[in-house]
Amino acid sequence: MNRPATPDDLFARLDSLGVATRTYTHRPVFTVEESRDLRGEIPGLHCKSLFLKDKKEARWLVVAVEDRRLDLKLLAPLIGAARLSFASPERLRAELGVEPGSVTPFALINAAPGALGVVLDGAIETAELANFHPLANHMTTAIRPDDLVRFISASGHRPAFVDLSPASAPESAPGSFTTESSTTS
Repeated sequence: MNRPATPDDLFARLDSLGVATRTYTHRPVFTVEESRDLRGEIPGLHCKSLFLKDKKEARWLVVAVEDRRLDLKLLAPLIGAARLSFASPERLRAELGVEPGSVTPFALINAAPGALGVVLDGAIETAELANFHPLANHMTTAIRPDDLVRFISASGHRPAFVDLSPASAPESAPGSFTTESSTTS
């Protein structure tokens, strides 16, 4: 595998696409809860990204609003996947070129075109701005949803906006993950 893109590589790619963003620097954050405590007044919708695989070894990048609790058993049929589980940190590094805690749709810059399904929470589509880590969890980058789609498409992937609310889980549901243990994007 080639060297994974750096945040500077990402910003250069976004610039080449004519995409305007704003990036905020902060201490590294690994969970949604840490992100909430730190970010203060960064405008826009805050999101988390999950790198998943299904029992047929298909890989998925699922991007959801930060407070959406997802039940992986309910999510699988909603996105057309077989039984879902989290991909390993090794697979994350190999395929998206990022570390756990830095999963983001911007990591598609490192992924082979068409190598995974990309699902964006339908709530992102109507937001004025959405926020993601720019390949490192010590920064947050705000981007307009239509520009995010343009970046994903230019990276060789076909994003699909999906209403993820049917996959939402109550706080104590088995198969769901808590915001404290999930990674932010």
